[in-house]
Amino acid sequence: MRPLTEQETQTLFKKLAEYTGSRLGELLQKNGEDRHVFRIGNQNRAYWVSLKLANIATSIPRDNLLSLGVCMGKFTKTGKFRLHITALPILAEHARSKIYIRPNGVMPFLYGSNCAKAHLARITEDLVEHSGVIVCTQDDVPLGFGITARSSAEMKKLEPTGIVCFRQADCGEYLRDEDTLFSSG
Repeated sequence: MRPLTEQETQTLFKKLAEYTGSRLGELLQKNGEDRHVFRIGNQNRAYWVSLKLANIATSIPRDNLLSLGVCMGKFTKTGKFRLHITALPILAEHARSKIYIRPNGVMPFLYGSNCAKAHLARITEDLVEHSGVIVCTQDDVPLGFGITARSSAEMKKLEPTGIVCFRQADCGEYLRDEDTLFSSG
């Protein structure tokens, strides 16, 4: 595993800032205990790992180390960063905005559909259009994340079938993409 380059760091932080906002710095220090860093592993996957563990892992040959820490996502060949569903627990903990959906909207979301206004229970106030949100149940259980289709003011005026959030990842991906999600080759 290697440290991120300057360009990779900017791309990663820009993507994470869509969901965490000003709380991005908290990702690098968890509960004031151990400092966390981002490292690139096999297949250009970015991992969030404690610095102590990353230093210990340098003694393991690169080909023998499949993963380390939490996989946050993957850099594409064009240099963009794509978040994986495995980043959901970290994003949910540090999220600045959330969308809560009703029980009748949970299964459609987990099957890969976008969030409709009919499934909306409540939202974080003052959402802007195209901002990153965490999608949760009414019991505050994170289900996935996405991008808002409308601002919070426009969502209130929308018809029940209108889309309020474009799904980017959901927990159903663990089953739908189990063959490729954690593959190493």
